[in-house]
Amino acid sequence: MGSLSWPPSLLGYLSPVEHVSGQFIPVTLFGLPLSGPVGEDHARQCLDRAGLDYLAQDWLLSLPGRPDLIAVQIVEATPQQLRVKNIDYGYPDADIGHIFVLDVPTTGQLHPR
Repeated sequence: MGSLSWPPSLLGYLSPVEHVSGQFIPVTLFGLPLSGPVGEDHARQCLDRAGLDYLAQDWLLSLPGRPDLIAVQIVEATPQQLRVKNIDYGYPDADIGHIFVLDVPTTGQLHPR
């Protein structure tokens, strides 16, 4: 993924596609792509359609050395880091509500539930 296009919006960012003029990948505040490369207008529409709903949904977190995904909810999202809390009663290594801090982008760590 290339650098993020500024100014940031409250919904996410448009990441320019390297070596392809006029193409962008709309991404969430924490760097998850919302679509493939598209024109700027379509990329903005993707961000508008996604809105902030993705912040309220449950997610699955992948941790190094653990084959099973952990159910989490987003607590805070910034361009630098993402804070998620454990909501997985089947995860024995942390209490419910335990906060995991992830660097952004969260490439490969966070998956829609």
